[in-house]
Amino acid sequence: MHNCIYLDNSSTTKPCGSAVEEINKALLENWGNPSSLHELGVNAESILTETRETISSLIGCRCDEIFFTGGGTEGNNLAIRGAAAALIRRGNKIVTTSVEHPSVFNTCSYLEQNGFEVVYIKPERDGHIDPDKIISAADDKTVLVSMMLVNNETGCIFPVQDVAKTLKRNGCKALIHSDCVQAFGKMNIDTETLGVDLLTASGHKIHGPKGIGFLYKSKKINIKPIVFGGGQEKGLRSGTEAVPLAAGLNGAINELTVDTSLRHIGELHRYAADRLVASCGAVLNSPQNEILPYIINISVPGYRSETLLHFLESKGIFVSSGSACSKGKGSHVLNEMGLERDRIDSALRISFSRFSTENDIDRLCDALTEAKKTLHRK
Repeated sequence: MHNCIYLDNSSTTKPCGSAVEEINKALLENWGNPSSLHELGVNAESILTETRETISSLIGCRCDEIFFTGGGTEGNNLAIRGAAAALIRRGNKIVTTSVEHPSVFNTCSYLEQNGFEVVYIKPERDGHIDPDKIISAADDKTVLVSMMLVNNETGCIFPVQDVAKTLKRNGCKALIHSDCVQAFGKMNIDTETLGVDLLTASGHKIHGPKGIGFLYKSKKINIKPIVFGGGQEKGLRSGTEAVPLAAGLNGAINELTVDTSLRHIGELHRYAADRLVASCGAVLNSPQNEILPYIINISVPGYRSETLLHFLESKGIFVSSGSACSKGKGSHVLNEMGLERDRIDSALRISFSRFSTENDIDRLCDALTEAKKTLHRK
């Protein structure tokens, strides 16, 4: 769509030029099976190798610690279920938060129904997670601690590094997993500094294609596969690799300018917060500190999210009411934070990309001001 204002980048991003170019090239020129030993296969395998190298250089790990997946959901399932299956003889307890992405939350719920004890740590009212609550919940039976790095609805940065460092210093043997889907490519991540054993990310949040992601798995640990087949990805994720999508992911990563974009988005976030509050009477649901500025969650009390969404859409402006995976349901994240029903029912998530501008914010604010004059209060 031309001339639209797209502010739903935490749901997905528009593929960048390099991603599209690399996908097309792989489809037309390097379409061999990467497991084949002939030249076409070798050429396809070289694309996977190059993409692994690009990822590993960005997050500070070894190339052979990167495993391709179909995206963040599959990566989270593989990390959590794979770790649980590998360590069941040592313990059956998992510690996570109550505001994880559905692919983590529902996977943990599945394991809970199958004999695991799962402890869900609630956030504070400002959306932050108290690291001491995670740390105190982990004991000798705990085999996995799973905590996202950036919350997908509020942008709040969770204390993964502090928790990992303290648990390991205390001698806790639990594996540390972090869903970094909203963080990867938007902030600096180093696996060793972060202290994680498992890390998941996805391509379509950083202007790459849908259907491709990766799991970082430390060489020091072992987890079980959850899909069986031809033994691709060193047996951890069987199935012929999606070479064109990996090529697109590589192209997207090569276009990233993490620090420059973060500075731009930080300025945009401040501008948006000030304007939304001053001109639209919005209430900020995202915290004011320890956030990734790519996301700002607001409420417009008195007006339902769905009504506002449709009004904004009629003006060519696209935002969301929460996680795209919730399909319009009320935000479980804001509910877990203990916010009032009125704020939850009128919440909007605005999420930026490096292509977002102050003009986008101005048009959003003008449209919200018009909405308040036009729409009936609920």
